[in-house]
Amino acid sequence: MTSHIDRRSFPRLHAPLYSRPARMKLGEKKQVLDVSLGGARIYSDEAQDVGSRLDLELFLPDGSSLECTARIVWAVKLPKDAVARFEVGLSFIDVPEATLERLKTVLVADETES
Repeated sequence: MTSHIDRRSFPRLHAPLYSRPARMKLGEKKQVLDVSLGGARIYSDEAQDVGSRLDLELFLPDGSSLECTARIVWAVKLPKDAVARFEVGLSFIDVPEATLERLKTVLVADETES
């Protein structure tokens, strides 16, 4: 069985990053669990349909934010005492080059990559 880590093909984030659905200025920010130039793993209190699109606002460590669109790749319901109701895997789609360049500034290569 191939682990999730073995499939990584992009550098990962090594700094706190938060997200919320784009244009929801009053929505609670949730910590992003894992992010790369290819996608992210986030917490959500809303059920997400695999294959659907999600407009996301990512809050960078310097206080700025950027918006991107992602496709829901998988969603797992979490236990009642978890920090959110779901854990969701995202694949970024239609991301402008300028957004990718900003995201690159907070990513570093995994120590496990050769």
